[in-house]
Amino acid sequence: MPVTRHAYGPERDQFAELHLPETAPGAPLPVAVVVHGGFWTTENGGVDRMTGLCEDLVARGWAAWNVEYRRLGGGSGGGWPQTAQDVSAAIDHLVTLEDAPLDLARVVSIGHSAGGHLTLLDAARASAAVRVAATVGQAPLTDVQFAHDLGGPATQVVEAFMGGAPGAVGDTYAQASPVRLVPLGVPILLVQGELDDLVPPRMVAAFADAARAAGDDVTLELRPHDGHFDHLDPLRGAWATTADWLQARLG
Repeated sequence: MPVTRHAYGPERDQFAELHLPETAPGAPLPVAVVVHGGFWTTENGGVDRMTGLCEDLVARGWAAWNVEYRRLGGGSGGGWPQTAQDVSAAIDHLVTLEDAPLDLARVVSIGHSAGGHLTLLDAARASAAVRVAATVGQAPLTDVQFAHDLGGPATQVVEAFMGGAPGAVGDTYAQASPVRLVPLGVPILLVQGELDDLVPPRMVAAFADAARAAGDDVTLELRPHDGHFDHLDPLRGAWATTADWLQARLG
């Protein structure tokens, strides 16, 4: 399967990998933008974490756009708002790939954990060169204030990402929280394991309630036997839930 790397900005971690089928498709392909998690830090994975999902998407007839972005640590240069801006810039960069067989009217985003936070934020954009037609949050971080209030290491990472504690950095915690930006205006799938010990299911459920109340089309799939990383295995049911929903919507 051809995989090509494309820079969408000048910084080291501003790139994405385009996964396409071996043979040219008969028609332009729908595009799945895939964004990894890792609590916005360089210590926790990168685009390789999502490669298996990209391969499965291509086998299902999609192009996959696997996005890297600036993160905390390692000289990457991440933080708020540049990390979120990177994901949106990567999505908009799709318009420059004129030689690729992409259907930019059928672009969806899929984000795991902190990647879900970033894709939900992007879906809230009022103006975009590429507007996603639907978005999937796999155990997504939906409320930065909620994550901060979990205490322990979570509080430290959130403050590092946001540049300070709540109340010390203006209203940026609200700006960075998808739950405060609803309605997103696109169909939303949330897939959440009830055994997840990193992203609390109640945070994701609260986002679903808020988005529905604001008028969004939201599907919440709570999986009783799944933890935080089951979403990343293309052979597990959590991924089948995502792939089937996308196929029904835009495949």
